[in-house]
Amino acid sequence: MSRAETLALVGAVGGAGTTRLCVEFAATLARDGRDVAVFDAAYATQGLADHLEGRIDPDVTALCTDADGEPVGAGLYDAHLDAPGRVAYCPALAPFERVARAKTPEAARRFAERVEEAEGAFEHVLLDVPPVAANQSLAAVDAADRVAVVAPDTDRGADALPRMAARLRDVDSPATVEVTNRGDGSAVDRAEVAVPEGPAAIPDGPAALDDGAFTVGVGRAVQEVLGTELSVNLADMRPPGLRERFL
Repeated sequence: MSRAETLALVGAVGGAGTTRLCVEFAATLARDGRDVAVFDAAYATQGLADHLEGRIDPDVTALCTDADGEPVGAGLYDAHLDAPGRVAYCPALAPFERVARAKTPEAARRFAERVEEAEGAFEHVLLDVPPVAANQSLAAVDAADRVAVVAPDTDRGADALPRMAARLRDVDSPATVEVTNRGDGSAVDRAEVAVPEGPAAIPDGPAALDDGAFTVGVGRAVQEVLGTELSVNLADMRPPGLRERFL
């Protein structure tokens, strides 16, 4: 297997929805028969763990600190989606003390090494990255082949997007693409890609495994953000009245 392509989804602000997009992007790629790993660099919120059941030990922070000798596979947990491809999450679920140690420069370098390990076993690696302000976030964007900065489709998102784009340029990891989330891009009109509003919750797994406007929007975004073409026919999923921009 060739080396995976790594995509960092970076929040322009807190609450931009990068965790949900990572989950939905991964499900879309798995629906297309591709194997995907998702790493959580958002140590403060630890949202990726909410999409798994059962014990999480080790988590990503342990892989970068206490469980340094373990293979990366020890912290990858299958999502068990109803799709031909595999999705595995490497979540953060740790006490404050270990989170603090996982943010050191040495642990951040180890995060990048763990991502590199996973690149040999998957076709895509997605990184859930909060607004860049800590060592592990810097390591994540530096390790990525592509960087998508994500802003909510609100006035707050419109204000924050150029600031985060400038910060990414400052750290020599410029955004490959700008994404507006939960809307049609009417508030954040500078973004090249728009992901529509999705279901409020995911009780039965990622919404991208079902057909509908949100699924088509996510599929379109995956193609544009990753520069790939899905074999899944998005036109066949089109419900009546879907906006043309999501085809």
